[in-house]
Amino acid sequence: MKANQEKDISSVVNFNKYPLSDSSFINSCRMNINRHGSVVLPDFLTESAVSALIDESIKNQEHAYYCRQEHSVYIMPHDDDLPSDHPRNRLVVSSKGCITDDQIPNDSSLKLLYHSDIFKRFVANVVGEKNLYEYEDKLSSVNIHFASEGQELGWHFDNSSFAVTLLIQQPESGGEFQYIRDFRDTDKEDMNYDGVDKLLKNQMSYNTLTMNSGTLVLFRGKNSIHRVTPVDGKKTRILAVLAYNSEPNISLSETSRMTFYGRLD
Repeated sequence: MKANQEKDISSVVNFNKYPLSDSSFINSCRMNINRHGSVVLPDFLTESAVSALIDESIKNQEHAYYCRQEHSVYIMPHDDDLPSDHPRNRLVVSSKGCITDDQIPNDSSLKLLYHSDIFKRFVANVVGEKNLYEYEDKLSSVNIHFASEGQELGWHFDNSSFAVTLLIQQPESGGEFQYIRDFRDTDKEDMNYDGVDKLLKNQMSYNTLTMNSGTLVLFRGKNSIHRVTPVDGKKTRILAVLAYNSEPNISLSETSRMTFYGRLD
């Protein structure tokens, strides 16, 4: 069965470089994400898969929902008990286009990879989940994000414990993924307002992940603040997000669907 599954996604994944079922490789990835908060696998996708996904994404870009949002780094509503310039309420800007799961062809390499048992087991073993499940709603499981010149994602924390992304097309410049690991501790309800205040005043240093087209990134963003800098040049940054849940039958909230997709179904 495992050989058949590898064959099914052999045109998508560079198995010679990344043996997804190998216990030593899985353990190495698990150590990296526990130690550094991320796993970065360059050239994870085959060249043919990258080329096909670029063509597919550009062809479907006209269907993307574009939005520009102002939000706090905590992705939470304004707290009226705190002043507007408090780090809890300070606003940053995010702008992008998005194609939803139901707009991506069923025969896309992204869908093949997303539903692959061998890939899901690999991700689950690395991030420490027993099982991974797709979203119940038809919009949220696989998304493609488009960032054209000047578009960016402002500093923020994720609500989910981990994220799985694939860079399909890197821009000419800009569009860099920057982060600070373990910048808050939600388990202890420590929001690190002082640190966020300094960061928003450009008084903090941060790390930058270098990625080329075809790179897979597993990232723990719940406590690690991160952003994507504005894109420079005419070449659009194209990123695929493969979203899983640790429990079945979960839908993204209606508020989030309207915010990110402009529709509920």
